Amino acid sequence: MTTVTIDKKTLYACLEEIKDPEVPVLSIIDLGIVRDIVINGDGIEVIITPTYSGCPAMDTITMNIRILLSTLGFKKQKITQVLSPAWTTDWMSEKGKRKLKQYGIAPPNPIQQVCSNKLFAADEAVQCPQCNSYHTRRISEFGSTACKALYKCDDCKEPFDYFKCH
Repeated sequence: MTTVTIDKKTLYACLEEIKDPEVPVLSIIDLGIVRDIVINGDGIEVIITPTYSGCPAMDTITMNIRILLSTLGFKKQKITQVLSPAWTTDWMSEKGKRKLKQYGIAPPNPIQQVCSNKLFAADEAVQCPQCNSYHTRRISEFGSTACKALYKCDDCKEPFDYFKCH
């Protein structure tokens, strides 16, 4: 029986190659969904948290993690999804947020701006990723995926997705 010798830092770097199938510019490390890696001899457990419970991308992400681990020589694999604590956009890397903006998706605001019950349905001030204007408005609570809302810029007139803060 061969024991795989690879450290966690190298594994995290390898997992950086696995992209989110819904936002392919982001890795699962950029998203912050990899919670931990546990290595035990020739076995490994990768603990992940979905951005939303029931996120359809998690099956593809899990499969891609398994493929990667197999190519690294791990025969015993366990991928564990943990729902608590719930994933938050605070776990996204700053590099990932920059990648989102360059890709044309407004990254989540650092602090949710609407906190009052009276303002529950109010729009956040979201910066347009094309022209950087804050003259934007929400068109739909849901964009191309459940984790994004659809906005439109009143200055450049371009529609764009906003990766919702949560």
